[in-house]
Amino acid sequence: MTQLREFPAVLQGFFTDRLMRQLRVSAHTVASYRDTFQLLLRHIERRYRKKPSAVTFGDLNADCVLGFLDDLERSRGNGARTRNARLSAIHSLFTYAALQAPQYMATIQQVLAIPMKTTGQRAVDFLDGREVEALLGAPDPGTWIGRRDHALLATAIETGLRASELVGLRRQDLELGRGSHVRCEGKGRKERCVPLRPALRAELRSWIRELSAGPDEPVFPTARGAALGRDGLEYALAKYVAAARATCPSLVPKHVTSHVLRHTCAMNLLRASVDLSVIALWLGHQSPATTMIYLHSDVELKRQVMEKTSGPTLRFGKYRAGDRLLAFLKDLSEGRAASGWPDTAGQ
Repeated sequence: MTQLREFPAVLQGFFTDRLMRQLRVSAHTVASYRDTFQLLLRHIERRYRKKPSAVTFGDLNADCVLGFLDDLERSRGNGARTRNARLSAIHSLFTYAALQAPQYMATIQQVLAIPMKTTGQRAVDFLDGREVEALLGAPDPGTWIGRRDHALLATAIETGLRASELVGLRRQDLELGRGSHVRCEGKGRKERCVPLRPALRAELRSWIRELSAGPDEPVFPTARGAALGRDGLEYALAKYVAAARATCPSLVPKHVTSHVLRHTCAMNLLRASVDLSVIALWLGHQSPATTMIYLHSDVELKRQVMEKTSGPTLRFGKYRAGDRLLAFLKDLSEGRAASGWPDTAGQ
């Protein structure tokens, strides 16, 4: 018989048993879910004057959860995507709670019935060839940091690794001999291999030789030898984007993040006529449908398709006004004539 449990015990079991032991989700996912429930419990404490350790599933009804989601948008300025991510975490917990606390099944079903908010599909940002060259030309090859960051940016653009995958690379994840590739563990603990071009293979080989790194050492360490964090990656990228804007004005309006480099890799593959299913495998997407966003964003690819098709024959002629005297006579015959010929002396 299932032991009946209250919210604090279910929440702890959700993290330690469901997420970490059964699903083995990434540390990034754990942190995202943790932040969601911290925000939710603080909302309840602020609004209902109830301590987090005293919260029950009876308190977490649909009205409470909807009030929390509305507060995210109103007070914190979160958009629909962030709201949906928070709701997804709550749904995941309540799905787990259906077995752990069945006495609250009516409340659980109400919360699970809360729908996601519809969001519009935006075109993804990516860099073109000139912008990539300007960005890769920004790091100083005469410094250790510059050589590290050039290899880091080149690897991000060519492999399309996620930020967490990129900074988590270890020496043993690189195969720089025959059949060179980089191996990483992505979402859902799914391992994948991405091939390396000869130029990047040579650069990484030179970089690893300079590091004298052991197999478990980070490929892109800080100056102190620790693995570079995501914040360090975004800081370095922002610095080089700012420098690259001086030589490439098209970068000025773009907000370039590590995910934009991932999009750039995908767009390069798409323009090389690589099948969408292969791109999905390359990027570690769970479904090829996720990769369809790149088709929507590539105007140049659509233009190439348009040039291969034939549209309707359109004939354009220059407009010529009819003769005014003939128009007057026509109106006269139809009983619509003016009192006389228009005075054009002042025209």
